[in-house]
Parts: sequence; structure tokens; C-alpha cells
Amino acid sequence: MGKVMVIDYGLCNGCYNCQIACKDEHVANDWSPYAKTQPDTGQFWNKVYDNVRGQVPKVMVTYEHSICQHCDDAPCIAACNAHAIYKRDDGIVIIDPEKCRGNRMCIAACPYENVIYFNDALNIAQKCTFCAHLLDDGWSEPRCVDACPTGAMVFGDEDDSKIKALIARAELLKPELAEVEPRVYYIGLPKKFIAGAVFDQEDDLCAEGVTVTAANGESGLKATAVTDSYGDFWLRGLEDGVYTLLIEKPGYLTQKLGPVDVTRKDINVGDIGIWKA
Repeated sequence: MGKVMVIDYGLCNGCYNCQIACKDEHVANDWSPYAKTQPDTGQFWNKVYDNVRGQVPKVMVTYEHSICQHCDDAPCIAACNAHAIYKRDDGIVIIDPEKCRGNRMCIAACPYENVIYFNDALNIAQKCTFCAHLLDDGWSEPRCVDACPTGAMVFGDEDDSKIKALIARAELLKPELAEVEPRVYYIGLPKKFIAGAVFDQEDDLCAEGVTVTAANGESGLKATAVTDSYGDFWLRGLEDGVYTLLIEKPGYLTQKLGPVDVTRKDINVGDIGIWKA
């Protein structure tokens, strides 16, 4: 049974415990033949990024994780002419620190960013090992998962019923790389959003209960939100594309707004005034 990891962005609060635990486990500790000591700076085998999206005041923050995907068809293995990289029976990909010759071909071959690092002092490539040394010593999960206080990181056998249920809800970090068969899955990957606020032009008050619909003319996809007591609305989970907004409330003139393009970024359309019919 292969090992897999599931990371739920919706549960991650950005505490960085996983990143710190990884450092604590690997800095100044030589776990050969799994990995040599990780430098105290410059390498983060489990790196947490705060991705701030939107425009003030309509902003969302997602804490995103960069970690080796332990691919079943790992490009780094094929690229290593020193045959220093191998896949264990449990699916974990290891760079043998004794065999690595520092040619950096694995770094060039990896299709994921900031996953494989180079240790200049030791002249070797290094990356996450899923703490294989701990697993072989009886641990059920890596240090990063053990340190997570919110349950945002889950690790286990891919055939376990709990893991299967999580994978059924999850996505790949890069769906276009499905052919490399990564072993890290993600729940709650950020999708685009359109946000704004609606107000009554005549009374100059926040307009509550306004229905805002975003329609993608090309794909036919629609998303709907209703403004709150502050007149705010959030249209979340949008696919990339161009949308037209329809603003409706009984007793008011219907308005259209667009095009709103979320192909490259999330959009705050600002304040929208509506008039009584």
C-alpha cells in the first residue's frame, strides 16, 4: 500500500507549525541514507506561502503548501544519471545522499516549483522524504502532519477508507501533470472570485438581499450570491474566464455589469449603485 498526503487549504490557518517541525527534524540531523542534514536557511522541504488575492477591501488569504509530490512516474528519477533517486515500495521518492553527484538534473526535470533544493555545502540535491526514517521507526506520519493543530494535513495508506474519502473530495495541485501520478492531494485549492458591494443610490444605504449572478457566456457557468447587511457579495469558486454580472432585487431596476475578466486575477468590482424602479 502506497503512502499519500492530503492537504486541506480550508483548514490551514497559516500557523507554520508544519514548516517549523520539518526544520526541527532535519536541520543539524543526518538521517542517512534517507537524507543528510538540511541547511538552517534557504531550504523549506514543506514551504507555506500566504497567497493574498483580490483588491482591498475585498481580499482573501490562502495558505498554500509547496512539497515534493512523490510522483509514481517521477521525472526526477528518469533524469538522474547517477541513479541516486529511487521510489520505495510505499511510494516515497528518496534522493540517496551517498549516490548523488550534484549534477542538478533532477531540479531541472521536476515540473513543480521549489520542491527540490541544492545543498551547495554538501554538493547534493535534497527534498522532502515524508520523514521515511520515522515511518521505518514506527511512526504513522511525518513530523509536519504530526505538528498540524487543525487537521489540515493527513497522511496514510492510499487504501485506507478515510484517505479514500478525502481523495474523493480532493484535486491535484496541477491537473495538467496528472500523468506523473503525484501522491499529494489538495482540498480547497483557490478558485477565482468576484466581490463587491451594492448600495441604494437614492437612500445612500447598503442594499441587503440583492441577488448578484455571474454568467460566463462562453462556458455557460453561473454563480450566484446575495448581498449581506453591508451590501457585500462574494462570488466564489469561479473558473477562469470572462463574466457578466446581473444585479437584481424586487422593486429595483435590474443592472448588468461587465465584462469582468478573472482569467489572471480575482476582481473587486467596487461599489455598485442601484435605483428603485
